[in-house]
Amino acid sequence: MHTSLSSVQVMNITKTNHSMHGFMLAAVIVAAVLNATSTTRAQNLVPNPGFEEFDICEADEFGVNGPLQWFRTNGTPDYLQSCLPYGHVQGLPMNHFTYQEPYEGASCAGMYTYHHNGPIQYREWIMVPLLEPLVVGQTYYGSFRANAAFGGNAQNPEFWLANDKVGMRFTTMAMPPWNVGDPYPVPPNHAHILYPQILADTVGWTLVSGSFVADSAYQFVMIGQLFSNALTDTLHFAPPGSVSWWYPRAYTVVDAVCVSVSPDGCDLGQGVSEAQVAGPVLFPNPAHDKLVVDQRAGAEAQILDAVGRLLWQGRISNDRWVLDVGSWARGAYMLRMAHRGRVETYKFVLTE
Repeated sequence: MHTSLSSVQVMNITKTNHSMHGFMLAAVIVAAVLNATSTTRAQNLVPNPGFEEFDICEADEFGVNGPLQWFRTNGTPDYLQSCLPYGHVQGLPMNHFTYQEPYEGASCAGMYTYHHNGPIQYREWIMVPLLEPLVVGQTYYGSFRANAAFGGNAQNPEFWLANDKVGMRFTTMAMPPWNVGDPYPVPPNHAHILYPQILADTVGWTLVSGSFVADSAYQFVMIGQLFSNALTDTLHFAPPGSVSWWYPRAYTVVDAVCVSVSPDGCDLGQGVSEAQVAGPVLFPNPAHDKLVVDQRAGAEAQILDAVGRLLWQGRISNDRWVLDVGSWARGAYMLRMAHRGRVETYKFVLTE
């Protein structure tokens, strides 16, 4: 039996169809927005993070034929590539500096991170522009993998030290690309994320990670050892008498660089949520005469002033550790701690 519909019924069905279409369209838009938000939160802001992208396989020191986007800002860091012949000065896994497989992919970066001799305190740094500027007040998470070089195929074992404080520093402007003959930059004695202990693992890849709150619209990240010799601790891999005495240097291999607005965007080892759910770690802030560090027993800690000078370092001995700061100059300070496989950074202020 065929039944005709009235004009009112047709109008109601049309309205219903339009409503359903609008609801479905809205749902699609919401899902797309949520998906885009999730993707943005997990996005790695470092282009070419594993140094895999390049124009030509050719020995290079982060110059014309180095990894795309990256450039050198101090010394002549090395672009290490598996596509070069085995045993090549910049090949992988065997090269002039070490024997090491990349953490991921087929390439990585290598750089001097300590030089004992001479007033220049030689270092090598690399830099890359971020995919977007950091937002002031936003917490960011960063990480990379590092390995201490030792046992390469150089005629003499020239690289026989390990050092601490390998890390990453963020800047609003690019440092000028370094060319042979240029003066060496003075170490800034500051890094936003670093590995405070001596990085001495020559076999595995050590995770360097941490978080910080952006206080500027940073647009670049720099990797290396950014502290003077006076603020650097070292370790001998071999007796000094058995190696080339004129090359007491440390060399570090770097791979898998990451910066993200999301704690899920970078490899952070033990994760970052623990500090957030455990309550305040550092209090009172501002402080006057006593500073309390809570729930960080066993952590290796450092306190630096506003210009990056090391004022104190040691081990946090218990879960309610008190530091007497009554005689310290009033102003801003930074506490860095290595705790359960990750680096934490806290700013505090001393007031009258």
